[in-house]
Order: sequence, then structure tokens, then C-alpha cells
Amino acid sequence: MSRSVTPSVLFVCVHNAGRSQMGAAFLTRLAGDRVQVRSAGSAPADAVNPAVVEAMAEVGIDISAEAPKVLTVEAVAASDVVITMGCGDACPYFPGKRYLDWQLEDPAGQGVAAVRPIRDEIERRIRALLADLGIAAAA
Repeated sequence: MSRSVTPSVLFVCVHNAGRSQMGAAFLTRLAGDRVQVRSAGSAPADAVNPAVVEAMAEVGIDISAEAPKVLTVEAVAASDVVITMGCGDACPYFPGKRYLDWQLEDPAGQGVAAVRPIRDEIERRIRALLADLGIAAAA
């Protein structure tokens, strides 16, 4: 069985309700089907943070239908790049994977005004990641 040339990226934060959802949404928007995107949380919340949904809607990305998912060993094993956002050691480690730890403020419990700068920083990092992977960001 040959390995797909489409890189897969997994975003992980504690609740999968904010940062990892924004990362996955930006990567999906900017890379389309050229990257396989997953997100998960080590202790998933019941729902995506409403302020995060609102902040993403402001930039034309609808994540209102997304739901937090539990982090599985299988999801990590199936990913080429694992981006952690504040979950630390909760993420299983596999040799040969590329791990990036993005230190970003947790938007939990904050209003949309506090979420915007986090959102914008995540978009900047996603664009840099795409450049690093040799994938042009969609307009």
C-alpha cells in the first residue's frame, strides 16, 4: 500500500473548542484538499466556544457545525504533523512525526474581542506552515 502524498495535520488542544478548531478551519480554508486536517482535544468540551465561532465568522469561516472530538492514539499515528496548543504531555508521542507546540493564549471564557488576536495569530502560523510544507495558500 503506497503512502499518500497529501500531508496530514492534527491540531490538539485541551478542549478542542477554540484554538485547535481555528487552526483546523484555517488550514482547511487555505489548503483545501491538499492537506488532510484533523483536530482533537485531550479533554474535549461539550461544544465549540461561541466567541470562537463568532470570531471565525467575521473572517468568513463557518465552524458552527463543528463539535469537539476526543484525542485518540490513532489520530496521532495517522498524522504527519501534530500541532499542540497548550495540552503539553497529554499528546502521545510517536517517533518520526513532526511536532510543533504553538504557545497561544486559551480563548476559553473570553469574549470575541479577546479571541480576535488569537485567531489572527493562528492564521499567520497556518500560512507559515503551508509555506513550510510547500503548499500555496488559497486566495
